[in-house]
Amino acid sequence: MMPRLLGLLMLFWLLPVQSHAQSGRADLNLVIAMDCSWSVNASEYALQAGGVAAAFSDPEIVKAIAEGYHGRISVMVLHWSTSGTQKVALPWTIVATPGDAIRFANKAARMSRKTVNGGTSISGALRFAQNAFKNAPLRADRVVIDVIADGENNDGNRVEDVRDQLIRRGTTINALAVINEVSYLHYYLRNRVIGGPGAFVERANDYMDFKRAFKKKLLREIKGELVTERRVDPDNREG
Repeated sequence: MMPRLLGLLMLFWLLPVQSHAQSGRADLNLVIAMDCSWSVNASEYALQAGGVAAAFSDPEIVKAIAEGYHGRISVMVLHWSTSGTQKVALPWTIVATPGDAIRFANKAARMSRKTVNGGTSISGALRFAQNAFKNAPLRADRVVIDVIADGENNDGNRVEDVRDQLIRRGTTINALAVINEVSYLHYYLRNRVIGGPGAFVERANDYMDFKRAFKKKLLREIKGELVTERRVDPDNREG
């Protein structure tokens, strides 16, 4: 971690001062909703946590945050499984400087699993995440829920109904499909879960690929690319 810390400190001195940093707003309020259902074993959970930590200690991510209009984002990490189990793993944190980023990364690397084993309620995670925005420390130009999942919604409300409600409130739902037991999961998440301005699905080929995929996804979310993916299933493997 020390080489990354030194690199981030060097980056801090090289970055221009953001003229809008005192505006009282963030570029992004982001809930990272990590799948902690029964299908995620201990080593797979550790790869998720490690991937989140690695992303926030990456100079490219810190640079993207600093180059935003307001020069900062707010982030919360949520653990979820069944419809009645959603736990805040890391509370809302403002990330603006390399120091903020490395502190958040260190906490992410050490966070313990908060949920009980159970089903996969993406709909429950979405509802909880939406309510969590009420407690965000700053108002933001964009509000995004980042759903990480390795399976389909199989518990709680219909995920499409919850998705549509959140979209009407101005929330964007993105997803990271970890291909583990469901080979077509990226199609399912694209068709049934994501929505809102710029919504997209990133694919991790397995849990070992999580670190790469999560960084790529987070970078796109921070930069606010607004190219929404179409809901299509070219293999026609799920409705």
